[in-house]
Amino acid sequence: MFDGKVYKFNYYLTGKNNKQVILLLHGFMGNTNDFREIIPELSEKFCCLRVDLPGHGKTKIFGSEEYYNMPNTATALIDLLDDLKIEKCYLFGYSMGGRLALYLAINYPTRFEKIILESASPGLKTKKERSLRYQADFKLANKLENSNFEEFLWNWYSQPLFASLRQDNNFENVIKKRLENNQLELAKSLRSLGIGNQPSLWNKLSNHQIPTLLIVGEYDDKFQVINTEMAKLCRVAQVKIIPESGHNIHWENPREWVESIIIFWE
Repeated sequence: MFDGKVYKFNYYLTGKNNKQVILLLHGFMGNTNDFREIIPELSEKFCCLRVDLPGHGKTKIFGSEEYYNMPNTATALIDLLDDLKIEKCYLFGYSMGGRLALYLAINYPTRFEKIILESASPGLKTKKERSLRYQADFKLANKLENSNFEEFLWNWYSQPLFASLRQDNNFENVIKKRLENNQLELAKSLRSLGIGNQPSLWNKLSNHQIPTLLIVGEYDDKFQVINTEMAKLCRVAQVKIIPESGHNIHWENPREWVESIIIFWE
């Protein structure tokens, strides 16, 4: 257990208490508002717990940067579930939140019944890959701290990974949502919770026993390859390709996203 003064999570619990709880974890530079549009429909069938992860939204961390890393964040989220008297729930994670969700499921398997990972991975396989990525993330975090935040965001979303998202008619709203965050806090998250600082989970997949749905966008070739390999290693995992979407499925095709979640979890 952590001292309650270290983590002050901002969270929202939406839906009737007698319904199955879903813990929803957003991606890097996101926050609880990422799910605001789909919550009304989802909360008709589930009780939705949305949490701002460390470095994001309105969550406050009163401690050193180590508290932003994956093991400590996972433990703090379990503590939050304990405080809310949620013994077992469903689990969803997108991108960075998906990596964290997989870590939670592997290390706290009795707390989750089913999990859905959107555009996620088990991390990088080798120590060399992680070292190189950590160095790149460290430089990027320093740039984030010292640059115009809005310019940084436009550059970030110029990556090929977000090509289909940039073509969305409401893409400027994505930028506006990201500007709700504090860039100095995001930099801490990037250094500590980034994929370069994450322990690899590839060798844990064969023992993973929780039914898992891996959803990937039709246009996201990179993560289709990663998730196909994950499913081959994990007998309880299945891959579903979501049409008309890239890396950010819940923004680009929310209807299919909601339907996929409901079908898998009901």
